[in-house]
Amino acid sequence: MHQRFVEIPSSLLEATTLDALLEVFVTRQGYDTTSEEGIQNWTTQLKQQLQRGELVILHDIETETTEVMVLQQAKSFLQALN
Repeated sequence: MHQRFVEIPSSLLEATTLDALLEVFVTRQGYDTTSEEGIQNWTTQLKQQLQRGELVILHDIETETTEVMVLQQAKSFLQALN
């Protein structure tokens, strides 16, 4: 892991914080969020992907921002920094 970034296990986050991060990910990826039920369905699926290790949560120490990323995307991103 690049020294600037720290992987945050989803189990360490409060439920509301995790939901907020996942909702940002959902809207940024262009998923259908036209209803509250749609957002909840997506966040439920994303939580399962987190548990399977398909998604990661990275915290940028320098900018103090936190992002949800697809595992392969995160690996490519971190590799490009080295």
